[in-house]
Amino acid sequence: MELAVIWFVAIAVLWIGFFLLEGFDFGVGVLLPFMGKRHSVDRRVAINAIGPVWDANEVWMITAVGAMFAAFPAWYASAFSGFYVPVLLILLALIVRGVAFEYRHKRDSDQWRNWWDRAIFVGSAVPAFLWGLIFANFVRGVAMDADHIVTASLLDLFNPYALLGGVMTLSLFILHGAVFLTLKTDGPVRVRARTASQWSAWVAVPAVAVFLLWTQAAHGAAWTLPLVLIAVAALVGGVAAARFRREGWSFLATAVTIVLTFTALLGSLFPNVLPSTTDPAFSLTVANASSADYTLTLMTWVAVVFLPLVLGYQAWSYWVFRKRVTGEQITRATVTAGKGEPDQAA
Repeated sequence: MELAVIWFVAIAVLWIGFFLLEGFDFGVGVLLPFMGKRHSVDRRVAINAIGPVWDANEVWMITAVGAMFAAFPAWYASAFSGFYVPVLLILLALIVRGVAFEYRHKRDSDQWRNWWDRAIFVGSAVPAFLWGLIFANFVRGVAMDADHIVTASLLDLFNPYALLGGVMTLSLFILHGAVFLTLKTDGPVRVRARTASQWSAWVAVPAVAVFLLWTQAAHGAAWTLPLVLIAVAALVGGVAAARFRREGWSFLATAVTIVLTFTALLGSLFPNVLPSTTDPAFSLTVANASSADYTLTLMTWVAVVFLPLVLGYQAWSYWVFRKRVTGEQITRATVTAGKGEPDQAA
């Protein structure tokens, strides 16, 4: 197998890992206003459930973008210039979201926390929607000339297929986040998360099914069809498992759905990395967008050395913070610290 193909697969794995892990982070952020009354301890429970891991999960995105830049510089240049506005909005949203997590508890003020809760909601919903829109456009293709310069307008990116892709990722991540909260918390947050998982399924299941079937019909390969069918079946099974309070199986099912959904998407894209709707001859492919063999070889050795260390550290952090989060834990910890009970319900 050629190094360029290996690195396309590696980048696909990085993006899939990002959506799998950051997906429930985004979902929890969107659900935050619905996890308790304004300024309640229950909202702290939801935030603390993802607190130890959300920033580490974003490393997958940074690594994926860096790998695109090094392995496929033409893909990186065309994609991030042609999708400049959506990418900029994602970056701004992630910055606001990160600042909100860090500053929410800096002042003992209900109004202060309320504004940061809104920032977490927006900072989670915007990337969850726009990443789906961007990857849908990757598969569908964009107007691009012979010099691989994207000539599509911003309005062109908001086509029906891409908009459905955005709704698909947003709703799927909300469902994934709700199931994660049922698995990671206890008490009132767990009860509300169960309700949220059932309500979000009314949008997530049809959105995923229609989007994947549309993708398969328009762009799919023969080997992606089983992935599409299994992804939809897993999602339906995950919703059923959540209804019967089998949180572990439900989270596994939504995780499988995310993995198979993006595997089918990126598999439908291959061997292109950015198709041209102007003329197929103008498309960027794995072959014409890749770096030289020397660069790819050097990257491979670096990945072999450092990737196991990164994966090992992240697995260890998930193991350390594996226990459920409850409101009693937060209240007891803050009282012990002499700060009184934080975030009391308004």
